Amino acid sequence: MEQNLNQSVIALKGIGEETRIALEDMKIFTIHDLIEYFPYRYEDYRLRDLAEVKHEEKVTLEGKVHSEPSLVYYGKKKSRLTFRLLVERYLIQVVFFNQPYLKNKIIMNETITITGKWDQHRQTISANEFHNGAQVQNNNFEPVYTLKGSLTMKGIRKFISLAFHQCGHLIEETFPESLIKKYKLLNRRDAVRAMHFPSNQEDLKQARRRFVYEEFLSFQLKMLGLRKFEREHSPGLEQKYDLPKLKNFIDSLPFPLTNAQKKVVNEILSDLKSPYRMNRLLQGDVGSGKTVVAAIGLYASYTAGYQGALMVPTEILAEQHVESLKILLEPFQIRCELLTSSVKGKKRKEILRGLAQGDIDILIGTHALIQNEVIFSKLGFVITDEQHRFGVEQRRVLREKGENPDVLFMTATPIPRTLAITVFGEMDVSIIDEMPAGRKTIETYWAKEEMLDRVLGFLEKELVKGQQAYVICPLIEESEKLDVQNAIDVHSTLTHYFQSRYKVGLMHGRLGAEEKENVMKAFSGNDVQVLVSTTVVEVGVNVPNATMMVIYDAERFGLSQLHQLRGRVGRGSEQSYCILLADPKSDVGKERMRIMTETNDGFVLSEKDLELRGPGDFFGKKQSGMPEFKVADMVHDFRALETARNDAAQLIQSKVFWTSDEFKHLREELEKTGVFEGEKLD
Repeated sequence: MEQNLNQSVIALKGIGEETRIALEDMKIFTIHDLIEYFPYRYEDYRLRDLAEVKHEEKVTLEGKVHSEPSLVYYGKKKSRLTFRLLVERYLIQVVFFNQPYLKNKIIMNETITITGKWDQHRQTISANEFHNGAQVQNNNFEPVYTLKGSLTMKGIRKFISLAFHQCGHLIEETFPESLIKKYKLLNRRDAVRAMHFPSNQEDLKQARRRFVYEEFLSFQLKMLGLRKFEREHSPGLEQKYDLPKLKNFIDSLPFPLTNAQKKVVNEILSDLKSPYRMNRLLQGDVGSGKTVVAAIGLYASYTAGYQGALMVPTEILAEQHVESLKILLEPFQIRCELLTSSVKGKKRKEILRGLAQGDIDILIGTHALIQNEVIFSKLGFVITDEQHRFGVEQRRVLREKGENPDVLFMTATPIPRTLAITVFGEMDVSIIDEMPAGRKTIETYWAKEEMLDRVLGFLEKELVKGQQAYVICPLIEESEKLDVQNAIDVHSTLTHYFQSRYKVGLMHGRLGAEEKENVMKAFSGNDVQVLVSTTVVEVGVNVPNATMMVIYDAERFGLSQLHQLRGRVGRGSEQSYCILLADPKSDVGKERMRIMTETNDGFVLSEKDLELRGPGDFFGKKQSGMPEFKVADMVHDFRALETARNDAAQLIQSKVFWTSDEFKHLREELEKTGVFEGEKLD
C-alpha cells in the first residue's frame, strides 16, 4: 500500500506499537504530525572565539590539555575534576562535576572538544560534554524537542529522521509560486528538512522565515476571512446623520479636537454611514479624550434618528460618564439617563418607559443595560467602555437589543499593535495616540523601601496644598507566602502617621458594591484625603483633585497595570506625581521601574510589557484568545506578522484568490475553519 502523510505513524518502518502509544501521548498521531513536530530550540555546537562568548553562555570549545587532571571527592559520591585547557590564545580552567571516569581520558597535550557554561569572571567553563580529538561533527546544530512521557531526546530525533527519510518526498508545496518568488522563500520540503537537520545558521534562518510567514498568513487569512464573512452577512443601518448639525456640535465643544481625535471621528462616521455594521475597537491612553469621540458618535447617530447606549463596568464610572455627556449633549436637547442596579422603584420604571417610547436618546449604565426589561425603541449605536471587562456574551446581548446596531468598543488599556493585529484581527482598530494640549506630564520616581519617610513627607506637602492621594498595595491582608505590603496594614500605618490631620480611607475587592461606592464617593468629595487601595481603582475613577499616587511593591505589577494606576492622577490642572516603592531583585523588575520613570506613553509601555512578559501573560492565559504558533513568535517576528496581514487583506479581496488553482491549498485551509459553511465569498 502506498504511503501518505495522513497515515498513522505505525506505517513507518521502525515504529512499533509501544512507540505509537508514546507518540500519541505527545499528540503525534500521523506521519504528517511527526514530520511537523518542530524543535523549540537548538544546541549550538559551533566552535567560537572566546572573546565573543558572553558570561554564562553555553559554548563548545576545542583546545589542548595543558595540565594533568585533578580529581577531588566531596560529600556523598560527589566529585570535581579540574584541569587547564589552552584554547587558541586563552588558558582556561575546565571543571567536570560527578564524572570521575573522565580522568583517564584526559591526556596532556592532546586536543579535546568540550561543551559547557562559560564563567567570564573566573575564566572557567563548567563542562557537561566531552569528545576526544578535534570536533568532527558535521551537524553543528542539534534540535531540542519538547518531550512528554517515556520518549527520550535521542528517540524523538531518531523517529523524526525515519519519517523524513521514508516520507519526506511526499511533502507538498502549499504556497503559490508567486509568494515563494516574491519573498525568496524555501520550498516546503527543504524548509521542513532544515528545521530538523540544519547544516548551518543560515539554513535554519531561512527555514524559520518560511514557517513564520506561513503560520502568520494562514492565521490572518482566517481572521480576515471571518471579518469579511461577518460584514457581508450582517447588514448595518446605513445611518444618514445630519452633517451641518454635527459640525455645529463639534464647534460647540469646549476645546478643539486633536488631530488623532479628528482621524478617529472620521473613521467612526464613515462606519455609521456604511451599509455594513460597525465593529471597531477604539484604543486611547488614559486622558486622551475618548469620551468626547464617543459623544460625537452618539450625537451623529441621534441626528440619524437612533438611540445610543454606553455600557461601562462600574457604577461610579457610569455616573462620571453621565455627568460628562449631559454637559456636552443636553444643550442640544438630547436626553441622557443613567441605569444601574442602584436605580430602583419609580425612577427605574420611568426610565424603562421613556426608553421604550423613544423619549430617552442615550442610556448610560452598567450591565443593568442588558437585563430583559430594558427595551429600546430604536437602538442604533452601542458603545462598550473597557470592553475587556465584559464577557463576549454580555456584549452580544447588548448588541441584540437593536436591529444590527453599530458597535464601538473602547479601552484605555493600550494594546500592543502585535496583539491588536492577532487577537482583535476581526475588528477595525482606531487609536488616539495624542494627548490634548496643556496636559501636564505625571512625574514618576522610583524609590527604595528605606526612603518611605521621605516619600510620606512629600505626600504630606501635597495634602497641605489641599490635594489628595492614592496609595496602592498588591494584597488585601498579610500573606505568609509573599512578603508584600498589604492594604490593611498600610491603612493602619498611615492612619497612625497622619493621626487626626488627614482622613485615610480603605478600598479593596472584598468590600461589597455599596461599600466600595461609599468609599469612592467619600474620596471624590474630599471627605477622605488619602485612599489606600488594591488595584480595584485601576479603571475609570476620576478625581481631578488627586495629584499623588504611591505604589507599594511596584515591581509586582506589569508595566501596563502600573500605567493604568498612574493614570488615576494628573486629571486636573495641578502637577501630579507617581512614586514607585520597589526593591526589585530581578533584572526584569529593575527594567520595569526604569521604563516607567522614562516614559508616559502607554503604547510604548505596552510594547515593552509584551517583550518582558510574553503574549500569554499580557491578557492572562484564560481570556487571551491567543493563537498557538509552532514556529512564529508574535513579538520577535512582528514585521513578518504585519507583512502577512497586508498580504492576507489583499488576497481576501482579490478574485484570483477565490478562483485560481494557484491558491487552492490556502483556500482549503480557510474552508477547514467552517467560517463559510460551504458558502463562497463574492
